[in-house]
Amino acid sequence: RWQKIFMFPLWSKMAVFWNKMFLTIIVLLIVLFLDAIREVKKYSSVHVSEKAANVNSSAFDHIQMKLFRSQRNLYLSGFSLFLWLVLRRTVTLLTQLAKEMASHAALETQVNDATEAAKKYMAENERLQEALSGKGDCKKKGSTDATEEKLKEEVEHLKAELQKTSNAFHKAKTEVAAVKKQSENLRREYDRLMKEYEQLQQSVNKAEDKKDL
Repeated sequence: RWQKIFMFPLWSKMAVFWNKMFLTIIVLLIVLFLDAIREVKKYSSVHVSEKAANVNSSAFDHIQMKLFRSQRNLYLSGFSLFLWLVLRRTVTLLTQLAKEMASHAALETQVNDATEAAKKYMAENERLQEALSGKGDCKKKGSTDATEEKLKEEVEHLKAELQKTSNAFHKAKTEVAAVKKQSENLRREYDRLMKEYEQLQQSVNKAEDKKDL
């Protein structure tokens, strides 16, 4: 069902737009992150100089508020940029996994077809051998031996093709397992980062509440 949904032509038309939007958001987050770093450095130096100058408390509190907000923006923009990149990587891995699963299904079908063809040729070979065993005509023996040899060669060829297809199937299966494992590790890392982000957000909210009080 999901494969049919994602095969709509509308998604392919929107792919270019979404890629441009992703790059735009990345550039915007990078600009915000760099601006937050600049603000933190600016108000950190002002905070130290004003504290050393022993200015009035209102101006000092105002500088502390600006420093706190710049640090909060730094954390938010940094984590947003990192999580956005993690999301992009997750989507890429899921896409690769879907492609590997599709190729896995195609290889499995090819292996089944090759197996059925090999069984069919082997059954025909056995019937031909039974028919040849009941005949005693020496003149036909040479031609039947040639036919039997040809059938044997075809069977050997089909066995080789079957082995080749089986090797490709196992290789694709190994690749799918590796992609699944990488996707699982990435999902665990994403959950861990989300927990850290929530803890950081809670600490920032508590600090803001204390500042408001």
